[in-house]
Amino acid sequence: MSTISTDHPFLRKHQDKISGVLSCFDRVILRGHLPLSYSQGIEGFLFQQKVPLKEFKDYAPKIAERIKAHVKGLVLAAGAPYRHLPSKEPMEELARQMVRDKNIRQGIVCGFSQLEVCGTFRLEWSEKLGRLRLRKDYRKCSVLYVFLMHAVLGLIHVKIQSWLPLTMQVYVNGHDFVAKKLDALGVKYAVHDNAFLWIANLKAAQACADRFVKQNWPKLLGQLARQFNPLLGRELQWQDYYWVMNQAEHATDVLFKSAAALAGLYPRLVEHARACFSAEDVLKFLGRKLNPNFKGEVQTHVQRRVEGVRVKHRMKSNKLKMYDKAGRVLRIETTINDPGEFRVWRRNGTGKLQWQPLLKGVAWLWRYAEVSRSANGNYLAALLAVDDDSAARKLLDRATRPAELHGRRKRALQPLSPADQQLFLAVMRGEHRLRGFRNSDLTPLLYPVLTEDRAERRRRCGRVTRLIQLLRGHRLLAKIPRTRRYRITPAGERLMGAAIKAKELVLPQKIHAAA
Repeated sequence: MSTISTDHPFLRKHQDKISGVLSCFDRVILRGHLPLSYSQGIEGFLFQQKVPLKEFKDYAPKIAERIKAHVKGLVLAAGAPYRHLPSKEPMEELARQMVRDKNIRQGIVCGFSQLEVCGTFRLEWSEKLGRLRLRKDYRKCSVLYVFLMHAVLGLIHVKIQSWLPLTMQVYVNGHDFVAKKLDALGVKYAVHDNAFLWIANLKAAQACADRFVKQNWPKLLGQLARQFNPLLGRELQWQDYYWVMNQAEHATDVLFKSAAALAGLYPRLVEHARACFSAEDVLKFLGRKLNPNFKGEVQTHVQRRVEGVRVKHRMKSNKLKMYDKAGRVLRIETTINDPGEFRVWRRNGTGKLQWQPLLKGVAWLWRYAEVSRSANGNYLAALLAVDDDSAARKLLDRATRPAELHGRRKRALQPLSPADQQLFLAVMRGEHRLRGFRNSDLTPLLYPVLTEDRAERRRRCGRVTRLIQLLRGHRLLAKIPRTRRYRITPAGERLMGAAIKAKELVLPQKIHAAA
């Protein structure tokens, strides 16, 4: 599995401010479904238990009481507190506080119950079948939460709904997993919330994080299911949960040596992401290309929170975020809610290997990590354009003087002029970043009104060629060998990105403030 290391261009550029980088899963929510989760399944289960459908209304509450009594008994037997919450409370914060106060190393920490709307079944008469049947429905029922310090996974919580079909959910935090492993190795670290501020041995920490996907997840989750669902020991002793990924967050944390070092850089990163990252860029970060088959929205939001400013990009239900933690950690985080938007090399229905949509099964957790690390790395690479003022001034001075290409003089650039701004925006479009662009790709962007005049089309092609040569003369573009395509150079990324940001964001704010 590829790891984002200190060789990454962004980290090399800011190496004097950075102590290291750690890539690991953050929040992972795994959901377990029994074979009772559909109408035929629950009806078959009732038939096996010799329970007529008309008695479902009496049978279901008895099962719910058994679940509640069993879970509550386990919590109280462990000497842990258990209470019902009439309203929403920060359960995880309460559990972490108990872990710190009691120095709990293993075992059940606490338990809670509360009413939530859950998927269950309702009895109705079917005219089509001519009999009673159970159909899916939603209703409020008791949901039980148990927080425990797991021997392998660290602090987790198990959630089980008391009504059939007894869906379970296990919440795991990858940072807790890494902390548990570092404690076993005797590696010292400093942590705030769910972020490491400092780790004595970052190489060992990354090795621990890489072991997360290698755990025997079916076995670990099966043990938790049998611990908290008493029906798996009796009525469902030959059944097991099928576990899927409900949500997975994978974070790349860049650890800065001081809060001042990050504070001097982070506002410029936020401004750059807000002003310069287009929808095509977000798709590129996530390994996608814009094409007519894409149906959905790509959005960017900048939100100021108590902790700081967060930039969030959304592709349908999947997200890519950037924010700072405790003023010391720059976090780039990919959240996968819909894995079908990504691809994995697997066998199809005929047994042939090919790229197919990524599935939700827990067996594909390793692919979630690959996709997320690639997205985080791409995002960091795009932030390479954010530079300090001295380097930007040198680049700007060079661009605003005449240049040469193959012995021919090229005019100075005017980065804030409408014509050069239009050229910069056309060149920096996201769809050009993967394979570069040709003259024919820029022409419709610079001349959106089509013409049937062949002479005018030739003139437009010649003008675009001269504009490409202008950018090549200023070393903002480079020709891809043995092709007629061009790509943006690192200097071009910095200058054109900075010019667009200045025109769209910085100057309007300064003028407004001065007025």
